Amino acid sequence: MASRTDMKILVVDDVATMRKIIKTMLTKIGYTNLSDANDGIAAWTKLEQAHLEKQPYEFVIADWNMPNLSGLDFLKKLRADSNYKSLPFLMITASAEQDNIVAAVRAGVSNFVVKPFSAQVLQEKIDKIFK
Repeated sequence: MASRTDMKILVVDDVATMRKIIKTMLTKIGYTNLSDANDGIAAWTKLEQAHLEKQPYEFVIADWNMPNLSGLDFLKKLRADSNYKSLPFLMITASAEQDNIVAAVRAGVSNFVVKPFSAQVLQEKIDKIFK
């Protein structure tokens, strides 16, 4: 299934500037239905609320390194919940360390992108997830 521009996307990063950059890139490549959260706990609350309202998120983009609930722990929490176990998840990481990549893959990540990245790279990663 190709990604749709109206797909409901949740961007999770503890750095407000990074959330804004990612949302700007997503807007530039055509996505319009964007929300954000500043950590995994806030993101979980938004996911649960959207699920209750029968308007679930269709894609999550989250940073690996966040306080309270890291991107990896957030991913594990999603995969352990039947409502979110197949929710497409793009992990953003500052380092391409093999151990991190292996851990994310084991936890069920859909794809990952290493900072810094361009809107074009982001689009390619999204396309790979939804092809």
